[in-house]
Amino acid sequence: MGLITVEGIRVFAYHGHLPEEAVLGGHFIVNVWVEADTSEVEKTDDLKHTVDYARIIEIVKEQMAIRSDMIEHPAKRIADAILLLCKVQKVKVEVEKIQPPIGATFDKISVTIEGKN
Repeated sequence: MGLITVEGIRVFAYHGHLPEEAVLGGHFIVNVWVEADTSEVEKTDDLKHTVDYARIIEIVKEQMAIRSDMIEHPAKRIADAILLLCKVQKVKVEVEKIQPPIGATFDKISVTIEGKN
């Protein structure tokens, strides 16, 4: 069992409950942690025997391009899509919304979704 970590995937998307967020868009950071069976790739050193982190990034970009009101929605879509990849046993996805249009000072707003096979 291995842990594949892809952190700091930066995307611009149109997620948000407020009407202006659908028009203006905003910046997001997505972090993904994938538990996978790495026993075969540890022996073969062959990409086809593991989870390709480039594919993880593609999935994040694809799912973040589909507009949602709540960030839980794309986070769940990302998790579900990654779970379909060969060798994946568990996934955790965090979607962080950078500077949402609310009148407060805070360090971070994010949602984390987990799934497993």
